[in-house]
Amino acid sequence: MNALLIFKALHVVGFVSWFAGMFYLARIFVYFVDAGDKPEPEKSILQKEFNAMQWRVYKIICNPAMIITWIAGVAMLVINPGYLQMGWMHIKLTLLLLLSGYHGYCKGVIRKLEAGKTVMSSFRFRLFNEVPTLFLAAISFVAVLGKAGSLNYIYLLVGLAAFAGLMYMGANAYRKRREREAQS
Repeated sequence: MNALLIFKALHVVGFVSWFAGMFYLARIFVYFVDAGDKPEPEKSILQKEFNAMQWRVYKIICNPAMIITWIAGVAMLVINPGYLQMGWMHIKLTLLLLLSGYHGYCKGVIRKLEAGKTVMSSFRFRLFNEVPTLFLAAISFVAVLGKAGSLNYIYLLVGLAAFAGLMYMGANAYRKRREREAQS
């Protein structure tokens, strides 16, 4: 039991760090694109610094945290293989695989931005920045309520869709406010 608790603690440290890194990384994407609107030499200086920051966050925070999360999670499954028989665990693992895909996609975004390719607008990166929030909410509800046996998947999907809609409306309202302020 002691090993299980140690791996559980490592799993929590890993996923908290992983999500922190993913939130910060996507925010740096926004700053990188926004810097493209600045005059030279400010644009080049800022984008060079943001690119360095992107790689540091990705390599020093996101990658190790993802590895710790996966290793500790798999170790818990090895210690307690009964969880693999539960439907909620299959959903959680699927979400984690999708999150790992998002993680890998971010590496591609860094490479494209570094090469000077426009990947998304600043607004779309702001929305992209919310994707980890949806993963965090979904994984948390699946893990906690699924383990308790009280997860209603329809309510989860409806709740996540409503949450995503609210985040989109908030981002859109913020964009419109910024546009109004820029015009005045």
